[in-house]
Amino acid sequence: MASGGSYCLCLRVDRDLCLRVGSLGVLLLPAGRYIYVGSALRGLEGRMRRHMDLNLGRRSKIFWHIDHLLVEPGVEIEAIFIKPSDRRIECKVASSISRVGRAVEGFGCSDCRCRSHLFQVDDFRFLSGLGFEPWFDGR
Repeated sequence: MASGGSYCLCLRVDRDLCLRVGSLGVLLLPAGRYIYVGSALRGLEGRMRRHMDLNLGRRSKIFWHIDHLLVEPGVEIEAIFIKPSDRRIECKVASSISRVGRAVEGFGCSDCRCRSHLFQVDDFRFLSGLGFEPWFDGR
């Protein structure tokens, strides 16, 4: 596996959530499927494991916007797709996903000019068409 790249966390949210996320304040997320787009130019596998550990309750430190969602009961990582790269491409990926998903305004993009890095979607199958490969499939 390459040491760095972009990733898509494919999440299932079992119930409507009222979620407090740092400076974004309170967000209302309807139940459904979501894709979060991120990157780790060094330590991609470590980042994936950190997200999974947080989601499974084996870690508790909240650092990023996505962490607030991952620790919520009823939120499960269904799959993780990766795209090895030595460049930051997550904004380009987020732009592509925005064409098929509904953006959660301001989520995960405090360090860029994107509208969002979290999108509610109907399914995840289209990610392979964007050049992503499965890293984890818990379905």
